Parts: sequence; structure tokens; C-alpha cells
Amino acid sequence: MHLNSALIFRNLTEGIILLDETGRITTCNAAASAITGYEETEIEAKPFYTIGDGQDDPIKYRYELDQVQKKKKFVVEGWKLRKDHTRYWAETSYSLLFDDAERFAGYCVLLRDITDQKKKQLDLLESEERYRLMVEAIRDYSIFMLDPEGHVLTWNDGGTFIHGYTENEIVGKHFSVFYPATDQLDEKPKEKLQVARDAGSYREEGWRVKKDGSLFWASVVLTALFNERNVLIGYSKVTRDLTHRLKDEEVLRQSEARYRSLVEQVGDYGIFMLDTKGRIVSWNEGARRIKGYSAEDVIGKYFSIFYPEEDILNGKPAWELKVARSSGKYEEEGWRLRKDGSRFWANIVITSVYDTEGRLSGFSKVTRDLTERKMSEQALQESSDKYRQLAEELSVTNSELSSVNRELEQFTAIVSHDLKEPVRTVRSFLHLMDQQLDQQKFDLLKPSIGKGILAAQRMHELIDNLLHYSQLSKIGLQRQKLKVDEVIGEAIQNLNDAVEQSGAEIRVESEVQFIYGDRIQLVQLFQNLLANALKFTNGLTPEVKVKSWMENGSVRFVVEDNGIGISPENLEKIFEIFRRLHFVSQYPGNGVGLAVCKKVVERHRGRIWAESAQNRGACFHIMLPKI
Repeated sequence: MHLNSALIFRNLTEGIILLDETGRITTCNAAASAITGYEETEIEAKPFYTIGDGQDDPIKYRYELDQVQKKKKFVVEGWKLRKDHTRYWAETSYSLLFDDAERFAGYCVLLRDITDQKKKQLDLLESEERYRLMVEAIRDYSIFMLDPEGHVLTWNDGGTFIHGYTENEIVGKHFSVFYPATDQLDEKPKEKLQVARDAGSYREEGWRVKKDGSLFWASVVLTALFNERNVLIGYSKVTRDLTHRLKDEEVLRQSEARYRSLVEQVGDYGIFMLDTKGRIVSWNEGARRIKGYSAEDVIGKYFSIFYPEEDILNGKPAWELKVARSSGKYEEEGWRLRKDGSRFWANIVITSVYDTEGRLSGFSKVTRDLTERKMSEQALQESSDKYRQLAEELSVTNSELSSVNRELEQFTAIVSHDLKEPVRTVRSFLHLMDQQLDQQKFDLLKPSIGKGILAAQRMHELIDNLLHYSQLSKIGLQRQKLKVDEVIGEAIQNLNDAVEQSGAEIRVESEVQFIYGDRIQLVQLFQNLLANALKFTNGLTPEVKVKSWMENGSVRFVVEDNGIGISPENLEKIFEIFRRLHFVSQYPGNGVGLAVCKKVVERHRGRIWAESAQNRGACFHIMLPKI
């Protein structure tokens, strides 16, 4: 992530949380922390469902991630809990993330607190719903609205029951279709509208026509509606069937059609029928066993009683009926509620049921309890994750053991070569001093003693550096959030004498503010790199640049100098312990500094390499994970 992208990410007013491929949190911006109440460090590496649902629901969370994989983007709404356990209504939008090679890299979660918006929406919907339910639930009266010209605008269940038209069939048509042909020729519908407009309302009884052409005796009230500026905006029309004639044969036929549809489309599950508005009209033994309700408990109730609160507030039950009505069938999996309030994971199928004339007569609904199966799948997934994690840990351990074995082999070579060299030197000067004593050449003893002491000091330094290098793998990393400029500043301060003596110019250009790691080891890393940049100059005034920026989710550091450079064939060798490319007389040192740098970077799960050419300066590159 480059600087501009990082700034945008951090300063967005909407919460963004990034997840890895398994759904665990890798980072979040300040807006997400403000919404959830959690700091980035508190939720790092946790599954997203653990920071807000309040129910630790891995089954639903896995289902949501599966939906993202199928649809590329998935949006859900529902209650979430902040860190302080206060509740807010959240809109959660999942989308897929891909790396530069178009490989799947995780998920991006856009989190919005829309509590106020939802409350206003619910208040309005509640007000409208009360009126709508009141009107739609009335079956003894046909109640609907007309525009000023007499076209039908709204429709209720009573209208369907009395006139035979469904809402889709009648809305937009002129209300004169309810009048016999003779009344239409006499323009009675137009006349009645005029009377209602002039007098405010009009009442009468007379013959009206149903959709199938049959007549019924109706009581009609037509009322003119005016706005606050006394402008006519339409009419309300209330019709009551006074013939009191029911078609028993038609009711029986529809009942048989519903039963036949159930037999043909479902098996041994919870099975029940809904009317066209979603009210329960039948109930079977499987439904009673799964949901805990008896037929007396549910007949006549809206089927949303089986849904969690969040689904009801989202309007999910009505939306499912809409999908079933338009496509013929709706199927999904999700949480449902039993009578005692307990949850079960259900597979549900809602199917539209039509009569022989192709009219929608209701819905069949089939419910299957999948809780035990889902719990088994979840247990199997968790077991698989544990085995995979164990395999990864064994692989890491094997790699570490291989690395230790290589270091032991290298240590043996060092002991046989580098440590033997000063021992041989000390022994040679001791023999020389023995000869000088025998020959009584006392004036030559002091120089020989001095050279022997220098060789012993050299051996002491080699042993100290080797011990220091070996201890790096044993000391645990003290990971913490560090300011990049403070780490580099401390490294420069530790080299203050060398900087002043060489007159070096060190410029730091850091686009990254923070990094997670061990402060002591990271300071040592930059101190060693800067010390080399000050040393290998061949008499030039050192010019050193230290730069950093975000790159593909990692932090990239570059330490660049104007020194003697490194030939291409030695770029890999320089990181080997005790590897020296120059005589000590030219450039003092023991060949441990860059080996220590490599060890520190690898312990931080990073990578280090050098780019250079002879006499053209050296450039050391370091890639470290940001967290």
C-alpha cells in the first residue's frame, strides 16, 4: 500500500477492516476502531465475528464468507455490539481482495453505523405498516384508493376476496370495470365521481361485477380526498358484498390444489401453507416437532414469528415471498427460532402455489433442521484447521532445525579456520619469545609480546561476536508498536562519534510512521548497516540515505551509500558470518555485522538483500511485515 493509499485508508470516515484468506482480521482504519470501540492491536488475528455479533457465530460467519466467494460482494445488516457492549445497527459489506498477481488475498469489510438511519426508517415503516396491516387485514370490505380520474392506486385483501382481482391485475385500471355494461354505457361511474367531488362523498347499493363476470349486490361508499390546499387528489372507495353467497366448490378446489402441491414438492419435513400475504393457513406434525408450535399457536399468524429480530427489521420475510412470487421458488439456509426462543440452523424452501387458472393462491413452505449437520461440519473444519496449523508448525520447525544444522556446520568451519588463526599466531610468538630468551635478546621481547597480545585480543573478539550471533536465535522477540523515525534516530545517535569524525551526511526520508518489532534488534539492524556505510568509503565523505515506504502490504527500507561498493559475485556472500572481503588493515572488522542483520530480519519474518557494483556505492533493501 503506497503512501496516498495508506492515508486514504486511515482517514476514510467509513470503517474498513481487512481480513486474511481465513477470515481473520489483519488491520483496520481509525473509523472502524471508532465504530467498534476496539483498537487495531486488540483485534489483530481474530475472526471478524468475534468483535461484534455477541454470539460467537462461526456458522453464520462461514456462510457469509461463502456467499462473498460466490457473489464477489455480499452485504448484510444487523445488530452488532461495541467493545463496551452498546448495540448499534451495522451495514456490513464484504468484498474480495486480490494481490498484484490476481491471486485471492483475503476480504475487505466496509462497516457503517446506520443506527439513526435505521431508526427513522423503522419509525416510518411502523407507521405505514400499522395502516397497511389494518387495511389489508380487512377481508369483509374492499378498500382501495382511486386517482382523480378514477384509476385504482391501492388494493387490499378484501378487494381480492370480493372482486376476484389480485393487486397486480387491478392497480392502474379504471374502477368502471366493477360496473355492469349498462351502467358503463350510461357513464354512471363518471357521474358517481362527480357527485362525490361536489358533495364530499357518495353512498349507494347496487349490482357490481366480479372478475369472472358474476354479479353481486354491493354497498358502496365513495369519498373525495382533498389536500391542505383544497385540491382534489383522489378518492377512497369502500365496497361490501351483501349477497352473502360463498362458492363452496371453488374453496374446495383451491384447498385440493394446495394439498396436491405439497404432496408433489416436499418430503418428511416441517410443511405448512401460507396465504398470498404470508399468513399461516395449515400446519403439519413435522413443523410442530421442529418449531415447537401447535397448529392453534400459529394458524392465522404472519410467518415472520420464526425469524430472528434482525431478519424482521431487514424486511427479510416479505422479501423472500417477493422472490418466490417472481421466480416461483426461494431457497436458503439461515437461523430460525423455535417457540422457546432457541435457534436452529434451517434449510427452507418457499414455493409459489397457483390455482388451475394460473392465479397465485399462496405459498408452500418447507423447513429442515440442519443444526446437527452444520455443527458436525464446523467441528470437522476446526479439526482440519488444527491439523493444517500443526503441519505448518512442523514445517516451520523443520526449516528452523535445518537452519540450525547449517549454522552448526558453518560454526565448525569457523572454529577450524578463523579461531585457529589467532591461536597459531599466539603460539608462534610464544616460541619466538622462548628463543629470544635463550639468546638473551631481551630488546626484541616487547614487540613479540605486543603482537601476541593483539592476536589474543583478536581471538577474544571473534569468540564474543560468535556468542552474540548465536544468542540472537535464543532471545525472544519483544514485539511492540515502534515509531520508525525513533528507531532510525537511536541507531544514528549510537554512531554519533563516527558520524562526527567522518563528517558524514545522513538523510532520512520515511513515509512510514509505525512498525511492529523488537526495538533493540531493529536498532542494531540499522546501526550495523549505517556503520558499514560510514566505514567502506575509501576516503570519501560518506553520504547516506535511509528511505522507507509501504509496498504490497509490507514496509520497505533502503539504506544507500556512496562507498566502495560490492562486486556482483559477492552480494550473497557478504551475509555469511565472519565473511570478509577486505584485509583488516584496510577496513577493521570481524565479518559479523551483516550476518547479524540477516538474522534480525529473518526473525522478523522479513527479507534482506544488497544491490551494488564495484566503486559505485551499495544499496541494502529490507522488506518487513508491517504487523
